Amino acid sequence: MNDTIADMLTRIRNAQAARRSVAVMPYSKLKEALAKILVEAGFIGGVKVDKDGDFKQLVVTLSDTRQITALERVSKPGRRVYTKSQAIPLVVGGRGIIIVSTSSGLMTGREARKRGLGGELICKVW
Repeated sequence: MNDTIADMLTRIRNAQAARRSVAVMPYSKLKEALAKILVEAGFIGGVKVDKDGDFKQLVVTLSDTRQITALERVSKPGRRVYTKSQAIPLVVGGRGIIIVSTSSGLMTGREARKRGLGGELICKVW
């Protein structure tokens, strides 16, 4: 598998379409940080790390109240997308979030703009 972030977003999208309450995927620190941002924004209910045998798994609990309309990967392994802090785009007029990988870690576009940090645009969620 080349793009683990796209796989994570697809697993969440598919679990929501199948009306499941959880989505399970292989663990990585990047996926955990991305899931925590989605929890803070209220798009998913919760996230926990589960040790199943020799490998860790990330268990994402989907939210009952707020539905995710779309999850879109912006920067892909074949085409990375970087931006300055002033050029970070708004998503659906500010109702969605964009997740940016900066030198200070993953954060929302709004927070990166406030801190004056640019970076790689990871994904859009609305």
